[in-house]
Amino acid sequence: MTTRILLADDHQIMREGLASLLEKQPDMEVIQQASDGLQAVRLSRDLNPDVVVMDLTMPGMNGIEATRLITNEVLGVKVLCLSVHGDTRFISAVLDAGASGYLLKDCAFEELVTAIRTVLANKIYLSPGIAGTVVDDYKARRPESVPSPHSNLTEREREIVQLLAEGQSTKEIAERLCLSVKTVGTHREHLMTKLNVHNLAGLTKYAIREGLTSVEA
Repeated sequence: MTTRILLADDHQIMREGLASLLEKQPDMEVIQQASDGLQAVRLSRDLNPDVVVMDLTMPGMNGIEATRLITNEVLGVKVLCLSVHGDTRFISAVLDAGASGYLLKDCAFEELVTAIRTVLANKIYLSPGIAGTVVDDYKARRPESVPSPHSNLTEREREIVQLLAEGQSTKEIAERLCLSVKTVGTHREHLMTKLNVHNLAGLTKYAIREGLTSVEA
């Protein structure tokens, strides 16, 4: 049985390189490629792949939010994150969003193949270099620990934070999300209150720190 794979990464050379290597596997097929998180969500809904190999820092919608939407809306799909980030904040956030695995981009291609087959077997795959870090992080968590401000944002607010941080105006965001300018302004006020930030610079710093966007984006 052939495994149907969707690749999501904003770097075309990365997508094409992975696609070329995966197509050489007799039991794997790359059915489509996405250049951002929003496109990855749309293609996942339309094509229902077996596995989505997901980058984290992409423009428009980051991989964490895309993972959350895909795993909530597409039955049976496995999301395997492939990222340069080894920070526990990124790893924990994407696992909480429903990902089945996390792989560092400096891994060998053979490890990616192993990871894909592992998540298809309904198991979690973590790169050996981060597995210990993740275990330590979860052990350190306590029920009485204070939740991060990010956990208090709605899905729409997280989306707007990223778009604002990437330089889009309120009008542009309203058009992109099919909302009124007033509604976007209200969301912006609410999320700034929740995050205790008072200007766009503070919002941008927050988005970069929490992995919602990157300096490059």
